[in-house]
Amino acid sequence: MKILGRDWRSAQNDDLAGIRKPNSGPHRNAVPMLLHDLIRLTTSSFIAYRLRSFLTGLGIAIGIAAVILLTSIGEGLHQFVLAEFSQFGTNLIGIQPGKKQTHGGSVGIFGSPRPLTLEDAESLRRLPYVEYVSPSVQGNAELRADGKTRRTTVYGVGHEMPQALRIYVRTGSFLPDEDPEQARAFVVLGSKIRQELFGGQNPLGSYLRVGGQRYRVIGVMESKGQVLGFDLDDAVYIPAARALELFNRSGLMEIHVTYRPSAELERVEAGIRNILTARHGREDFTLVSQEKALEVLGSVLDVITFAVGALGGISLLVGGVGILTIMTMAVTERTSEVGLLRALGARERQVLTLFLGEAILLSALGGLAGLALGVGIAQALHLLFPALPVHTPWLFAALAELTAITIGLAAGVTPALRAARLDPVEALRAE
Repeated sequence: MKILGRDWRSAQNDDLAGIRKPNSGPHRNAVPMLLHDLIRLTTSSFIAYRLRSFLTGLGIAIGIAAVILLTSIGEGLHQFVLAEFSQFGTNLIGIQPGKKQTHGGSVGIFGSPRPLTLEDAESLRRLPYVEYVSPSVQGNAELRADGKTRRTTVYGVGHEMPQALRIYVRTGSFLPDEDPEQARAFVVLGSKIRQELFGGQNPLGSYLRVGGQRYRVIGVMESKGQVLGFDLDDAVYIPAARALELFNRSGLMEIHVTYRPSAELERVEAGIRNILTARHGREDFTLVSQEKALEVLGSVLDVITFAVGALGGISLLVGGVGILTIMTMAVTERTSEVGLLRALGARERQVLTLFLGEAILLSALGGLAGLALGVGIAQALHLLFPALPVHTPWLFAALAELTAITIGLAAGVTPALRAARLDPVEALRAE
């Protein structure tokens, strides 16, 4: 091995007194350490102490793996929840009856909120930036067709529900655009209901009893699956006016309003409030904006993901302590080697670089192993449990690796400074 451009064996045979001639100390006329010599010296301790280096790197690897695994699960849940909420679009406002805010004292009978009506829904269509309006009523009823009976969810909706909620018809057509108060007895089936009641037969034109009332099947919806726990395929859709009669309700449960993406949310909400307040005499309803809900939900999920990653980061600190311990031991064990390097003319900065390089390389290799381990475990969990959403954020992965290198650098500073400041003569006398 060459150090400072000289052969290692010849360097050992040199007279140290001759090396440190007067006016030619280690800081004068020092020859720059060759890069490949620096690399060899940096990796020599890994080869000499394989098991110790492996266990130290393992501490960093476990920390990185914990961070990657936890953040992968957290980010997967984050994206899953946001996708569930946003699949109906972000330019959607839900109007619910009742003011969901705390007020002062009771205002008696005048404080009772008025129910939302079909006329309220129709009045909102006059707003210039509103695209679609769909009233909504929900309940549970018994279905009968061809001698088969079962209970399912019944949605009373308007004819613009597919456009408002981005749920589309696969075969046939949806409810027609007609007078809401004189809606005909038409029903649209969810894909699961269609399969269970009609099998392989074409249900279009057939008759189905919903809660004892006779309806004609005019369409079948595309398969949508479960959304926030509601199976939209296991449902049927009828006109809202008929659903109010079926469930004996005086008002709607909700009105969905879809507005143009270019319109400002505050302006849309102000227009809705003006119209409904004029009709009701006061603001006895609540607006739930999908955009605001997603912002709040996204910020909450970001905090949860960060907190989960921080828990895994504790393991990184433990790994940093391991690097500090190993590097301190390495300085003690290699005192005579440091003294020889200094006697041969190595500067303090070069010795400092040598030991810092060992710490950084150890933490970097451990970090890469941790990345592979964490991603591997995350993907294995996803294969074993497909319902578990897993997504590895590569920004977190890069930050985790950078953190591992930073921890290795920080842990190696003190031992490296100690090695660089060793007195050459005293270091050479060390056993």
